[in-house]
Amino acid sequence: MLDLLTQLLDFIRHLDVHLEALLTQYQWQTYFILALIIFCETGLVVTPFLPGDSLLFAAGALVAKTGILNIWLLIPLLFAAAILGDNTNYFFGKYLGNRVFTRDYWFIKRSYITKTQEFYDKHGGKTLIMARFIPIVRTFAPFVAGVGNMKYRRFMFNCVVGGILWVTGVTLAGYFFGQIPIIKNNFEIVVFGIIGVSVLPVVFAFLQAKFGKKTPKTEA
Repeated sequence: MLDLLTQLLDFIRHLDVHLEALLTQYQWQTYFILALIIFCETGLVVTPFLPGDSLLFAAGALVAKTGILNIWLLIPLLFAAAILGDNTNYFFGKYLGNRVFTRDYWFIKRSYITKTQEFYDKHGGKTLIMARFIPIVRTFAPFVAGVGNMKYRRFMFNCVVGGILWVTGVTLAGYFFGQIPIIKNNFEIVVFGIIGVSVLPVVFAFLQAKFGKKTPKTEA
């Protein structure tokens, strides 16, 4: 397990190097490799640790650098992968239902579900849009929507809006800004910066819940 985590960290730290090697070796097949990673990150509750935002940014930057792939074909493919992933998670959650709240499974921790449910309680259907930009929550939001029997039409609307903003926005950011010298020469820092900015809402919510002022109880 430790070895797997070390390899994953190395992959994330040198994302640009690994992706460039994939592009060079597999050429057009890289479309499907990237789409598979995005599908797994959004659609399988066992793989919330896979790179999402950083992968999109790095992919966009390397497409601009190498010219091997077409950005206007890559974006629709990654968008489709994200939507398929969301639907897989949604129907998986619908199938399991409230059973996930009764105990921990080896692949699902109740704490993740509870936190995502609290996010839903606060933000409603917009959670699916906002969650696109928050690692881990992004993976569990469609699952919890299925557990909570959110209407499918509402689910798909928010899913599509969030998917367009996330995939298009982050990939094009990498495409247009990834070749700026200061970003290109400090890509590892940029990747961890993207991850850090992505998790800020979760950290802020945690700190607010832990140290925020509590409403004093009134005497009867």
